[in-house]
Amino acid sequence: MASFDDTWIVVPLYNEAAVIADVVADLHTTFAHVVCIDDGSTDASIEAAEGAGALVVRHATNLGQGAALQTGIDFVLAQTAARYLVTFDADGQHQVADAEAMVRKAREEDLAVVFGSRFLDERTKAGWAKRIVLKTAVWATNQTTGLRLTDAHNGLRVIRRDAAAGVSLKQNRMAHASEIVLQLGRTRLPWAEHPVHVLYTDYSKSKGQSLLNAVNILVDLVFR
Repeated sequence: MASFDDTWIVVPLYNEAAVIADVVADLHTTFAHVVCIDDGSTDASIEAAEGAGALVVRHATNLGQGAALQTGIDFVLAQTAARYLVTFDADGQHQVADAEAMVRKAREEDLAVVFGSRFLDERTKAGWAKRIVLKTAVWATNQTTGLRLTDAHNGLRVIRRDAAAGVSLKQNRMAHASEIVLQLGRTRLPWAEHPVHVLYTDYSKSKGQSLLNAVNILVDLVFR
């Protein structure tokens, strides 16, 4: 664990009491520093996260995942000396081994950003409707950012401190995923993608994006 003392995990958290303790416990097998940004949860998410050993920063009301991510980034930059931060979802879809491999890649290749991609190998099993949503998001993000990603709306990312300083999210809801790519691209710092396994469980599927949400993302990007 000592080799990752320079890394903080940022977990946006909203009503994930059923799974967040396991997510934090799994993270702590590799990473010592985990901060959950509770975005106005109305269940026992805070107690579960703290009970598993996470530091919790709280929003008094629900502001959206983009706002939670920005709060987490601001916290890490202001309150820690971390060289890297990792954004990691709270619903159990992401794998700790992927996060570890991405931090190692950032170090070994001197990368400022490593984006997780579920489309660089065959481990992730997404249904056809989900693939339509994700490919639509990839197309829109690549058109607006000038980057050429294979997976735009993947919440698993490694961001080096200098790149994180260039992030100032204004899109509080789901369009933040394209906005953060745009802002990281504008830093002109070196980046790469890395294959990751997104595990779709019955629980995570029940909270997933619909085709309507993909349309809402595009509307947010164009008009806001």
